[in-house]
Amino acid sequence: MKTVNPHTIPVTELITELGSDIKQGLNSLDAAKRIEKYGSNSIQSDKGKHPLKIVLSQFNNLLVYLLLFAAAMSFWFQEYLDATAILLVILVNATIGFWMEMQAERSMNALKKMVSVPSKVFRNGKLTEIASEELVPGDLLFVEAGDMITADARIISATQLSINEASLTGEAMPVEKTASELSGDIPLADRTNMLHKGTFVTNGNTTTLVVATGMQTELGKIAHLVQGAEQSATPLEKKLQVFSRKLIYITVALVVLIFIVGMFTHGDYVELLETAIALAVAAIPEGLPIVATLALAQGMMKMARHNVIVKKLSAVETLGGTTVICTDKTGTLTQNKIEVTDLIPADETSEKNKQLLQHIAVLCNTASIQILENDIKEIGDPLETGLLKYAHNKGENVERLRQQFPKIDEVPFSSETKMMATLHGNQNDFIVCAKGAAEEILKQCSHILNGSEIKEMNEETRNQWKDKSEQLASSGLRVIAGAFKETASKDVALTDSLVFAGLYGMMDPPAEDVFDAINECKDAGIKVVMITGDHPATANYIANQLHISENTQPVIGKNMKPFEQLSEQEKNLWADTSVFARVTPAHKLDLVRVLQEKGNIVGMTGDGVNDAPALKKSDIGIAMGVRGTQVAQEVSDMVLKDDKFSSIVHAIKQGRVIFTNVQEFVIYLLSCNMSELFVVSLAALSNLHFQLIPLQILFINLITDVLPALALGVSEGSPYVMKHKPRNPAEPLLKTKQWYAVWIYAAIISVCTLGAVFFSHFVLHTGEHFDPKLCNNILFFTLIVCQLFHVFNMASVKTSFIKSEVFQNKYVWYALLTSGLVVVSVFFIPPAREALNVQSLKAEDWLIVFVSASISLLVIQILKRTNLIHDED
Repeated sequence: MKTVNPHTIPVTELITELGSDIKQGLNSLDAAKRIEKYGSNSIQSDKGKHPLKIVLSQFNNLLVYLLLFAAAMSFWFQEYLDATAILLVILVNATIGFWMEMQAERSMNALKKMVSVPSKVFRNGKLTEIASEELVPGDLLFVEAGDMITADARIISATQLSINEASLTGEAMPVEKTASELSGDIPLADRTNMLHKGTFVTNGNTTTLVVATGMQTELGKIAHLVQGAEQSATPLEKKLQVFSRKLIYITVALVVLIFIVGMFTHGDYVELLETAIALAVAAIPEGLPIVATLALAQGMMKMARHNVIVKKLSAVETLGGTTVICTDKTGTLTQNKIEVTDLIPADETSEKNKQLLQHIAVLCNTASIQILENDIKEIGDPLETGLLKYAHNKGENVERLRQQFPKIDEVPFSSETKMMATLHGNQNDFIVCAKGAAEEILKQCSHILNGSEIKEMNEETRNQWKDKSEQLASSGLRVIAGAFKETASKDVALTDSLVFAGLYGMMDPPAEDVFDAINECKDAGIKVVMITGDHPATANYIANQLHISENTQPVIGKNMKPFEQLSEQEKNLWADTSVFARVTPAHKLDLVRVLQEKGNIVGMTGDGVNDAPALKKSDIGIAMGVRGTQVAQEVSDMVLKDDKFSSIVHAIKQGRVIFTNVQEFVIYLLSCNMSELFVVSLAALSNLHFQLIPLQILFINLITDVLPALALGVSEGSPYVMKHKPRNPAEPLLKTKQWYAVWIYAAIISVCTLGAVFFSHFVLHTGEHFDPKLCNNILFFTLIVCQLFHVFNMASVKTSFIKSEVFQNKYVWYALLTSGLVVVSVFFIPPAREALNVQSLKAEDWLIVFVSASISLLVIQILKRTNLIHDED
């Protein structure tokens, strides 16, 4: 539904037209009917790759072209069985690739569904939170600073409202909005009484009437602009592309060399061509990019089960390299269960003063609580709901008090002023209520309440209350102050000439799991920096409790210069400091810039709309899922669904595990494929008569390149993954020492494989007639078993072989069992046996195969455990 020109229609008429109620909103039954009528409030998004497109993409790569050429040549030389087998391998490869890519696509779609934006609406006369997809025309929608606008809506009432409409109009500066009526055909950017889906609130709050949802919104009209965008390759994918190119260069060089040598030795062009195809097939680990993407996607799903939604594949790499975590205190390091423990009125002997402080807590408050049978449902900021619960427990009827003193005007809280104020009353009597940081409220107070009298506040009294606030803060309490003033006019400044009413002391204890998480960070070489808007004494107390800072003084916001004005000494001080208090979002942004300038990879937490620049600038922007604004979640790289610091540490750990897993299966695939290269090249250059045929190499790759690599990709990781310093994301996927390991692994596997053939021929079958087929089969099966055993070499040597993360990985055993069954099945399928040129082996031949593979495993294990080979960071 889309009402024509809703910006020109009087609000009362619009409400009637949409069948809504200005106070009650819609009822639940009516809302349900409208959902059926108008559909979900969602933009039809890009549905991703069509399955047919994914199928066709499996045939669009270099390996398939080579195999098709090989199949064509086999048909040309009337090798129909070989040709059919090659085509079958292409089909199997495509099926596996399609399955893996579909799995990755499903994982990414599931992650997208997890990041859902809620909306606050009045239903049945009560403010409640619903999924934004459930919004319908006629809903009364309430939004405040930091909220995304989730539908097109007409403003009913607004308080100091500013909207960022850059997503629709391109205008970067926030636009002021009011409830005033407009007339005529006005451009979208000038409709100051309308809110539009996809924009967000930068300041103030408003109650609005939803006039359009889903594809009927202004954003819906231009939805094609945000659909179909191609996702750029992640850094990891780019690194894998570099690998593939390097392998192709190596292959080309070897093919040329073998052709030259072959022409001078025997000149059999058909055999040379087959060898070239075999080399090409051996060199290219065709499953590498898909296995990597699937491992990343599955790792992200695993993080999601631990309350961490990672929004970008590329962020997973950066997570593993994080060197500094800049974290908020409240709700991240603490439990976010804020309770008022101390109420200190200006006159501690006056019960009226205490009751006034309770009234201020209720009236100067945008949160709400719903009293349920066995619980209290909280909607809004935890500090504000904590104040409401305190007042409720002291016998105050929150709703009745608010009806008795309706809100007329408001100055919303901001990180710059650190206070908020509201105006309440009727036509004749008005009262201003204010609350905020104690030092800021005291600055704005000219008087103090003393019993029933109001006295002028002198500097000595102001300093005494500052000292009292400091004393409370140094014991770990979060301290705010309350103030008021009575006025005969509603046209009055709300934040000056106030009367000081007293202090609220609130306790928010450290989260139970945060101690272990911080120790884990220290072991992992990650510095934890606590950033808070709280009093420095409170910040210092909590930091010392958590061992973030050992009795060092925090840097205070008022002493922090803009980045451009900082000296090198001041930058070094910031970089060495672990606690920052009374900071603003601008300070956060400057701190990120300083830390990055010093070479750090910075993770920054944030929850407010003003935190967005710092979140965007940081290497990993971490938004709060519970108390975070929708804007912060929109610009972040990951969202914490539980707001816990331990979840950040778990995400970093999982990021390291994922990257280590990727490294492991890359090393595994490369060393396996390089061993095939070595074996084929050595056999060709030495003019051996038991060369592997292309189909055999394809079969080996089918066995070892898919299931074992996938199993490595979902490993739980080494228990020592958080015991080493962070990796630099700018480094290549494999360091020089790991490349050496790949070559050495490949060489050992090749030597053991060829050694098995020579031992079989010269020792076991000495004196017998030379049987090229038997030698070929020994070579073929030994290479398979060597590569399957080689998966255990990917484990960390910091644990015992049996207790390693690979040996304990059930998926590795499933992969080995499945691969073994496929190999055994070849002997029972005549066409496969003929195509692969295999015959039954005697027990002693199988003994050679398994002993040679075991020697390969043993030699590599000895070299790794004596530190002669290093394939770990």
